[in-house]
Amino acid sequence: MARKPKKQRNAEQVVRQQRVRDAARTKRRPSRDDIARMFLWQMVAGVQGKRSDARAVLDKMRDEIVEGLERQGFDVRQSEDVFEALVDKYADGLFPFRPKWHLGPEGGPSPF
Repeated sequence: MARKPKKQRNAEQVVRQQRVRDAARTKRRPSRDDIARMFLWQMVAGVQGKRSDARAVLDKMRDEIVEGLERQGFDVRQSEDVFEALVDKYADGLFPFRPKWHLGPEGGPSPF
C-alpha cells in the first residue's frame, strides 16, 4: 500500500489531535503542562512558606532544572531568568493561574 501524501497525513493528524483535545476537555483531563505548572507552584510556595533555607533549596532546584533544559539545548542564562521570574511570580503563595472557564459548571468559571 502506498504512503499517503504528506499534506493528507498532516490534515488527518490535525483532525486526530483536535479529537484528543476535545476528549480531554470533556473528561476534564489535565495536560502534562497543567500538572507541571501546578507542581512547580506547589514546590516554590511550599519551600518558601516552610523552610528557613528556602533560597538554598530554590537555588538547588533551579540548578537541576536548568541543567536538564541545557541538555535539551536551551540557553542556560535564559533558563535561569525564566525560572527566577516564575519564583518571583509564585513567591507570595497566592494561586497564580487563570481560571479555566471551560472546566467550570456548564461552561462557567472554574471554582478557582
